[in-house]
Amino acid sequence: MKPYVLLTNDDGIFAPGLFELSLAIRDIAEVVIVAPDSERSAAGHAITIANPLRVSDFEKNGDFFGYAVNGTPADCVKIAYYAVLDRKPDAVISGINLGSNTGINVIYSGTVSAATEGNVLGIPSFAVSLATYTNPNFKVAANFAKKLLPVLLQNKLPAGTCLNVNVPNVKNKSEIQGVKITRQGKSEYEDYYDKRTDPRNHVYYWLTGSKVDVEHEPEVDDVAISQNYISITPLHYDLTNYDALSAIRAWKL
Repeated sequence: MKPYVLLTNDDGIFAPGLFELSLAIRDIAEVVIVAPDSERSAAGHAITIANPLRVSDFEKNGDFFGYAVNGTPADCVKIAYYAVLDRKPDAVISGINLGSNTGINVIYSGTVSAATEGNVLGIPSFAVSLATYTNPNFKVAANFAKKLLPVLLQNKLPAGTCLNVNVPNVKNKSEIQGVKITRQGKSEYEDYYDKRTDPRNHVYYWLTGSKVDVEHEPEVDDVAISQNYISITPLHYDLTNYDALSAIRAWKL
């Protein structure tokens, strides 16, 4: 019996990365897609509580493709689990994201947060991202997700853990050097806001920036990708800094 797999993303249900992922996973699984109706990049783990969520059928090339939701990636997984699907998925896959999700990006990423939400609901989950914003070739990442899914289902992850997968943007599978199990790097962005003026002479700002302080240790996610390795980082949603507990308990509060 084929596994029942929920696919979602943060680039929107129309995104080519999600389409390529669905083509690959349909070969080995029964697929249902519940994804945002528009781009929700950098939505983090936000959920919608002050407005109604609307779910509508989405067609691609005249055929039913999935369900579009006017919410965040985490909303999509939650509403799929509690309201849309007729049974619990065997796995959640989020992606394929356009652009890597490494370093500090992980806490902002809607792609990763969708996988985290699946994990919160007790479902084996992983996020997959392609490390480029230009000339993407999603096929290598899609085929790796297809390879990873049965391995994930056969091997039990530690409680509260999902996988964050980042794939180099290469033309051919032969360019991939292998797979590395990595830690989340500590690289950050040097942000700035580009000040602009619209046609009505109103000022607005557009966030931009560049990644800085990229680490060089081989076990770091960004480093693995730069060397054409697929990076897999186990993540958990317990944000407690256990090393700091005893020190802070000693504070005179």
